[in-house]
Amino acid sequence: MDLGLNGRLAFVTGADSGIGWHTARLLLAEGATVVVTDLDQAELDTAAAALEAPAGRLYAFAADVTDVDQLAALHRRVAPLGRIDVLVQSAGVTGAQGLFHEIDDEGWTSTLTTDLLGPVRVVREFLPDLRTGGWGRVVLLTSEDAVQPYDDELPYCAAKAGVLALAKGLSRSYAREGLLVNCVSPAFIHTPMTDAMMAKRADQRGTDVDEAISSFLDEERPHLELKRRGEPEEVAAVVAFLCSERASFVNGSNYRVDAGSVATI
Repeated sequence: MDLGLNGRLAFVTGADSGIGWHTARLLLAEGATVVVTDLDQAELDTAAAALEAPAGRLYAFAADVTDVDQLAALHRRVAPLGRIDVLVQSAGVTGAQGLFHEIDDEGWTSTLTTDLLGPVRVVREFLPDLRTGGWGRVVLLTSEDAVQPYDDELPYCAAKAGVLALAKGLSRSYAREGLLVNCVSPAFIHTPMTDAMMAKRADQRGTDVDEAISSFLDEERPHLELKRRGEPEEVAAVVAFLCSERASFVNGSNYRVDAGSVATI
């Protein structure tokens, strides 16, 4: 399927692995020029090399999405390439975990800074590009946790719920300018983030990772009907669609890629 992205300039955060990396791969395959960013330049360069992009179609610039000065500097580096048409905000962290009474202000602040203010700052920095030209796409990665919160990671849940509200508000503000804004909400995807979660669970329980995953699905995600972790390319496929010309009448929506993990429709 031709997604109508040939010649578009896309910007993907959190792209050194997981959903961000696979999204960049699909956008490149559809003819877009892609700028990827993440925290560490060396790791980002390795990830970019693995994408095997044609010359002049992929650029890798490290930046912290929570730092307004770094984002401004990144924008200046991107500017010679042209105006950003597509923004995919994938960068995020699990953040502070534990029951509510166990998490202090620092836990809340650090999680909300990355997972809510990060998207706010990224969109704000690149919004002038996206509002120019009469065509643009923003896709913000949220989570099943945004609508089905879990009691041991409430800062993350609150941040992701905030991202849903942010996206809906943006979708109302700029759609008539041709800028469409949507969310994708994955659940339990095979990424470095869930690798770390399952390694920790296995260590706590004295089991191997496979058993940790199986018990997590049974005890913590009983509605995830496929009984496996999702693969990042399964999420990236939905993200790429929402970035495309094919999604020209999709705005202010939240696409769940969760194998049924959220219990309601």
